[in-house]
Amino acid sequence: MDVLNEFWRAYLYQSNGQLSGLAMTLWLLVISVVIGFFLSIFMAIGRVSGKAWLSRPIGAFTYFFRGTPLYVQILLIYTAMYKLAIVKSVPALEAFFMSGFNCMILALTLNTVGYTTEIFAGAIRSMPPGEVESARAYGMSGWTLYRRVILPQALRRVLPAYSNEVVLMLHATSLAFTATVPDLLKIARDANAATYQTFTSYGIAALIYLCVSFILVGAFRIVEKRQMAFLNH
Repeated sequence: MDVLNEFWRAYLYQSNGQLSGLAMTLWLLVISVVIGFFLSIFMAIGRVSGKAWLSRPIGAFTYFFRGTPLYVQILLIYTAMYKLAIVKSVPALEAFFMSGFNCMILALTLNTVGYTTEIFAGAIRSMPPGEVESARAYGMSGWTLYRRVILPQALRRVLPAYSNEVVLMLHATSLAFTATVPDLLKIARDANAATYQTFTSYGIAALIYLCVSFILVGAFRIVEKRQMAFLNH
C-alpha cells in the first residue's frame, strides 16, 4: 500500500523534491508552446515573404519537422547531438545537450514551430487584399502593417487550428520519457513496473491528460468567442 500511495501522489503532487508528473508535463508544454509561438510569428512572416533566400529555407525547415516523427527528432537531439565534435568543443553546448529536459524542450519547440509556422503563414496569406491595401493607403508598411493590421487579424482567424496544435503538443509531451524526463507517462510507467497494476497506472495518466485537454479546449473556446465576435456584426 505504501508503494501505491507513493506513486499515486507522484502524479499530481511533488515527490522526493521533484516536480510531479503533471507539473513536469505542463512545464514542458508551456515553455515549448510559448517559445514556439513567438518564433513562429517571425518564421511565418519570412515564409510568406517574396524573398526566396528567406522563404525557401524556412519551408525546408517546416517540411522536415512536419515530415519526420517527433520520436525520431527527440532521439536525434537527445542521443546524437552531444556526440558531435562541434558540441563537445563548446562546454556550454555539451552541458545543454546532456540534459534530457533541455533536449526535450528543444525538440518540442522545433516541432511545434514547424507546424505553427505553416498555420500562421496560411492565415497571413488568407488576409483579404482590401484590408491590406486600405492600410497601405493610410501610409502603413513593413512592420507597422504587420503589427497593426495583418497579425491581429491573422491570429484571430487561426485560433481554432492553433488550439488543436496546443492540444497535440500536450499529447506530444508523453514522449518525454524517452529523454528520461519524469513526466506523467514516465510516472505511469514507473507505477506499473512497481505495482503491476497496468490498467490503473495508465488509466490515471489518461484521465489526467483528458482533464487537461478539456481545460485547454474550453479556454480556447472562450478566447475564440471573444476574439471572433466581430465577425457576427
